[in-house]
Amino acid sequence: MTDDQRAPAPLPPAPLPPALTPIIEDLDRLSGIDRRRRLIPIAGRDFSSNDYLGLAGSPDLRHAVEDAVARGVPVGSGGSRLLRGNHAEHAALEAEAAVFFGSESALWFGSGFSANAALLATLPQRGDLLVHDTLIPARAPAGKRMARAPSVAAGHNDPDAIEDAIRDWRRQGGTGSPWIAVESLYSMDGDQAPLSALAAVATRHDAMLLIDEAHATGVFGPDGRGLAAALEGQSNVVTLRTCGKALGSEGALVCGPAVVTDFLVNRARGFIFSTAPSPVMAAAVRAGLRILRDEPERRARLVELVRLAAERLGPLGARVSGSQILPLIVGEDGRAMALASALQARGFDVRGIRPPTVPAGTARLRISLTLNIDAGDIAALGDAMEELA
Repeated sequence: MTDDQRAPAPLPPAPLPPALTPIIEDLDRLSGIDRRRRLIPIAGRDFSSNDYLGLAGSPDLRHAVEDAVARGVPVGSGGSRLLRGNHAEHAALEAEAAVFFGSESALWFGSGFSANAALLATLPQRGDLLVHDTLIPARAPAGKRMARAPSVAAGHNDPDAIEDAIRDWRRQGGTGSPWIAVESLYSMDGDQAPLSALAAVATRHDAMLLIDEAHATGVFGPDGRGLAAALEGQSNVVTLRTCGKALGSEGALVCGPAVVTDFLVNRARGFIFSTAPSPVMAAAVRAGLRILRDEPERRARLVELVRLAAERLGPLGARVSGSQILPLIVGEDGRAMALASALQARGFDVRGIRPPTVPAGTARLRISLTLNIDAGDIAALGDAMEELA
């Protein structure tokens, strides 16, 4: 090889502009308090994903995608839904989802984050009040910051606290409509919301109830229709059902009265100005809905794993929640991350969760159960946790 054929020597790093100095300092601060996030590759037995029914890598969804491509469904949408990006697969998914979940209409967003932010930023109007559970997920504040209505947090899973917040607002002259925002199954604790009591509060105060079913869809309810299945179709209930968890693909479906989805199409900036999700993925979500309906044995297998995990991991400190999410509260950030790293080194993909995702002092391991593992994996994780105790 001649000198002129050799690859050029790498250039020395360019000096960083002053504008990046505060960014570097903030990253250093996060490192100093054990809160700097890093991307790590997928490895080990799956105790961290939200792929609860094991559909993400299943032949069923692969075949659905292959079939869609063979039918000429494009991979990309080419534009927003209001321009040329409104494909027939989008409409077919929304029609099937409305029937499956029992709602008047459904609208598909590109992600759960964007759908949740759009709901909170668009639906409550000036003069209204948004009351939310103090543990609603991190995507909710993005919507609250853009919302027209003021918001107030109420105690976790406390319908009385929500009702008190509405009454206080009325006493102070509030004349609009209350909007109540909760999760049906909380992603970091695995506990269920008292939906019947919350629905009663909403009815008493002419309020709208927004229910994020992200972690319950596919796992709970008849045919996997979620914990809010009994409330779906009521005119004061709007549900959000993400498709990237138990359904194994991506996006999120907002289900509720047709006037709500119509308003979102006209006023939700995150919907209006976003390129539409892939039509191929719409076909995958449709296949996921059919699997929920036709293969109840998947949910039965997950229920059995939840039972086994409660027996094996509960005595080791994992909080038995009755769901597929078992948190092990460690407390201090560094200890939680060290424990997670030690389990990862032993072949278990268990992730540490720190503030601000969870409240200060409650850093934890979030142990997630999916059909990507089996009873032997749960037993082996218990053995590893005992060794590290």
